[in-house]
Amino acid sequence: KNNLMDDVFNTENESFMQETRLMENEYSVNLPTRFYYKKKWNSGWINIVNPFRATIVLGTPGSGKSYAVVNNYIKQQIEKGFSMYIYDFKFDDLSTIAYNHLLKHIDKYEVPPKFYVINFDNPRKSHRCNPINPAFMTDISDAYESAYTIMLNLNKTWIQKQGDFFVESPIILLAAIIWYLKIYENGKYCTFPHAIEFLNKKYADTFTILTSYPELENYLSPFMDAWEGGAQDQLQGQIASAKIPLSRMISPALYWVMTGDDFSLDINNPKEPKILCVGNNPDRQNIYSAALGLYNSRIVKLINKKGQLKSSVIIDELPTIYFRGLDNLIATARSNKVAVCLGFQDYSQLTRDYGDKESKVIQNTVGNIFSGQVVGETAKTLSERFGKVLQKRQSMTINRQDKSTSISTQMDSLIPASKISNLTQGMFVGAVSDNFDERIEQKIFHCEIVVDNARVAAETKTYQKIPEIVSFIDENGNDTMQQDIERNYRQIKADVENIVKSEMERIKNDDNLKHLIKEK
Repeated sequence: KNNLMDDVFNTENESFMQETRLMENEYSVNLPTRFYYKKKWNSGWINIVNPFRATIVLGTPGSGKSYAVVNNYIKQQIEKGFSMYIYDFKFDDLSTIAYNHLLKHIDKYEVPPKFYVINFDNPRKSHRCNPINPAFMTDISDAYESAYTIMLNLNKTWIQKQGDFFVESPIILLAAIIWYLKIYENGKYCTFPHAIEFLNKKYADTFTILTSYPELENYLSPFMDAWEGGAQDQLQGQIASAKIPLSRMISPALYWVMTGDDFSLDINNPKEPKILCVGNNPDRQNIYSAALGLYNSRIVKLINKKGQLKSSVIIDELPTIYFRGLDNLIATARSNKVAVCLGFQDYSQLTRDYGDKESKVIQNTVGNIFSGQVVGETAKTLSERFGKVLQKRQSMTINRQDKSTSISTQMDSLIPASKISNLTQGMFVGAVSDNFDERIEQKIFHCEIVVDNARVAAETKTYQKIPEIVSFIDENGNDTMQQDIERNYRQIKADVENIVKSEMERIKNDDNLKHLIKEK
């Protein structure tokens, strides 16, 4: 008896032998799996033997991305002594895992790393860090990078319009202000909140002060031409396109976190390794993403260097933040031992927020890919990536005299898009990359990632909360958090008032510069 309808979903033809060996090395991430092949379930392994070739984890909400893959990345890389940067969109889900796992495995590090948190929602549970620390800025192009990142995070539509006059103008103005604060009094006031406050001063004062410095004079020539030519409307338009988006970031709590100096952003410094978690909040993501984007772009610059500790950059929900320089980090991080892991829902989301070109570069340069349930174009793209395989086709012809069966073969998708669109929670398809000395013949997988739910639940029960970092209780037992944050806010405003006052005084008393002050 030969029933052609035994396998209506073509499951047997589309099942294949997968990797059953555990291949570990000092950097690897290894995930146990169950896969279906030859009418039975088998045990296997997904071996990410080279995490430095970057990893993408795709999947619709609820497909098990974080639970099955991202959480394992964090745990296993801490066990292997990586320094780490985690962008935690729904703070403090990933941060709590990292904190508790570090407590348990701190002995795996030659120099024990320090755990740092940036969290604008709760200053008690946040360290303070200045992302435009003057010590790490060597050139005006560093100031430009910072300004660029902030502006594009505040105006996502500008990503598609890079190079346009009304996109470049505010970026150049903010870059000039950041660089001015770096050279004024050796960078004493070089913080992002000071830059916002300085930008919000009268533009007659702002331009007079900035152009009194020869290194900024040429940089600001488009503004100066408009000012001197009497094109006030154009000038005010240029300034407003910087002021309006940045005014959304005026917040005492944000100013508090961004003006302190508890740590520097070189997380993979072998002498001072760090595990840094930055927390966003879905309700305030438009404002926080801009500030966090600034931390991101500085970290990418600082960690992507030779001779540092192995490090990991884990970004969950990537499209919620514009990560300047991500494509370059993926392309060059391998030689500098930086493992990048990106979690997001599907490629169309990435294209929407990063633009077509950058999105394509990210998709095409990543070596390891995991995908839970995804639909539409993303499922088709993945199906093409996994390729075709020779499949058996059987047909039966019955007529009056006899019955004939013919068997043929044809190339067909190994994992069709429809299968990827209907994956069960915890089931993943994907492909890994290998090394010269650690060959993996079957790189493609279609399996369930095995997670010991009981063990994870027991572990989670014992987790400690991330402790309070700053105590705002004074000697009389009063909580002074609001007053301290407000005082810091007022101090920044006063600093900028004094800078403008003393600089205008200096220019007025200098015969070579006083011509810059325009008579009203």
